[in-house]
Amino acid sequence: MAFADDLILNIRAGSIREAENIANVEMDKIATWAENNKTRFNEENSNVMLITRRKRKEQKEVALYMNNKVIPQVQKLKYLGIIFDYKLSFREHINYVADKRTKLIFQLAKSAKLNWGLNHKALQTIYLGGIQPLLVYGAPVWSKALRKENYKAMLLRVQRLINIKMAKAYRTVSNEALCVLTEMMPIDIKIEQ
Repeated sequence: MAFADDLILNIRAGSIREAENIANVEMDKIATWAENNKTRFNEENSNVMLITRRKRKEQKEVALYMNNKVIPQVQKLKYLGIIFDYKLSFREHINYVADKRTKLIFQLAKSAKLNWGLNHKALQTIYLGGIQPLLVYGAPVWSKALRKENYKAMLLRVQRLINIKMAKAYRTVSNEALCVLTEMMPIDIKIEQ
């Protein structure tokens, strides 16, 4: 018996109960398909997440079943490297990306001191080849979240850290000036592309 991997089921409905009913019918179809194809979905590694922006007092718990077991409901989940939350705000994702890349830059900073260590060209190659692709990964999915200035600021802060190292500049230099000195496009504009 083999296990199936990375299946996502999206249901759109007028109410939570309607979505729950449709989802359980579809889960039965998936279970039948799995049985016929001698595979199995692991209910322990499965999650259900209700995505809604409604503020009604409607009950927000969903009872979904797989292999006659309840699938746990979560407020956020990571799928293909992107963290989705129940409001699709992508705040968790942007926080996660910014924190991880900031730590990476601080590790690099140990090798990029003012008078010795990695030069501008080496840091630019590391940024363009390693850090920037990680910052913009999945951007078509979450880029609209950058309409909120605080989310945009998180990513600009990360880029600013590496730009300071590349330019070997003081922390008081403006972000715009750093982008000009390092010939780097501001990350929010890169994401819009």
